[in-house]
Amino acid sequence: MTPEMVITTGRQALELTVLLAAPLLITALVVGVIVGVFQAATQINEMTLSFIPKAVAMGAVIALAGPWMLRTLMDYTRRLIESIPTMIG
Repeated sequence: MTPEMVITTGRQALELTVLLAAPLLITALVVGVIVGVFQAATQINEMTLSFIPKAVAMGAVIALAGPWMLRTLMDYTRRLIESIPTMIG
């Protein structure tokens, strides 16, 4: 196994991590900004007001993007396992 293979495999793993985390992180960011603006406009400083919408939005994103995320992760894992003989020899 050459250093280039290790770097390539690590880079692919990091790219996959960013790709799978992006929908959840972007959703949390957008909902957080919207709730923050609402709280600033109404001067309501309740912690549950920011938590519940984020939890609902994250659940919706997981329900919608979950199959795609799982399929992407399974494809990467299958490719990684299938490449083990070429990495060893």
